[in-house]
Amino acid sequence: MKVKCVICDQIESLSDDAPEAKKLRNRPIHTFMCQTCYARIEKRTNERMATGKFHLYRTAVQEDEW
Repeated sequence: MKVKCVICDQIESLSDDAPEAKKLRNRPIHTFMCQTCYARIEKRTNERMATGKFHLYRTAVQEDEW
């Protein structure tokens, strides 16, 4: 399966049996990012988190009574 990175438009090949390929086939809303772009974003995020001014705003999980 050929996939295209959403950031740099690099085309890569995934095995048809790979879990990521199955996820992309069954749920088109999922996007693919190459390892280079993924590592770059991860590095920049970690740098921002180290400054202490970066906050992830996550919603609190409410427990259901059922």
